[in-house]
Amino acid sequence: SQAKAADRGSSYSQLIEVIAPDMSSAPLNSLVKYDPPVLVNTTKKLSKPATGAKKGADGKAVSQTEDILNSILPPREWTDDGQLWVQYVSSNPATRLDVINLQELLDQRLQQRQARETGICPVREELYAQTFDELIREVTINCAERGLLLLRVRDEMRMTIAAYQTLYESSIAFGMRKALQAEQGKADMEAHIRQLESEKKDFERHVLELKAKTDAIEKRESERRALDEKKHAEEIAFLKRTNASLKRELETYLSPSKK
Repeated sequence: SQAKAADRGSSYSQLIEVIAPDMSSAPLNSLVKYDPPVLVNTTKKLSKPATGAKKGADGKAVSQTEDILNSILPPREWTDDGQLWVQYVSSNPATRLDVINLQELLDQRLQQRQARETGICPVREELYAQTFDELIREVTINCAERGLLLLRVRDEMRMTIAAYQTLYESSIAFGMRKALQAEQGKADMEAHIRQLESEKKDFERHVLELKAKTDAIEKRESERRALDEKKHAEEIAFLKRTNASLKRELETYLSPSKK
């Protein structure tokens, strides 16, 4: 790979230099196989390397497979001390041993980064995405059409996952809104309940006051009625006595006249 990268950069020795850079600011290691990094320029200005940087020493254009690989898996770019580095995906065919090593490396990365085996796990999703990209790279080298078809499958899968993620986020937001509305409605209902309880206490106090007034009125009326009945009874008794006395006097006046 180093010799191949050196051949690509021989005609651009003034612009491109193939060396091992300080990887402290480089992207994290990926499960996708890349060629050694290429120094594009040494200026502070960031610019994407020209297509000619992938040409061989003989000046021929890059192969169609490499173009497809670069379109499927774009080169990685980063800066280190103002220098722009580019790393192209490898176009070397993969052997059966490479696939076995990829599987072992995937298991190792999953264990090292403590990826969850079930449920939603961004780490596991990232590692399996890198593995799928590496498989696309390996298939594309042998059959570009099959690689492009796998690319469509990958993009459709990512779009479906993104749609589910958007749906999940919108459902979470909807649930939060409903929870806030319910909490606010609960607070309003509790305030309304307290108001009704206060009104209930006021009504109960008013009822007690009215009952006390009613009892006082009934007692007063009962006493007045008893007094009236007593007076009435005394008047009747007086009238009866008077009537009896008058009757006797009348009988006394009438008795001599009969003799």
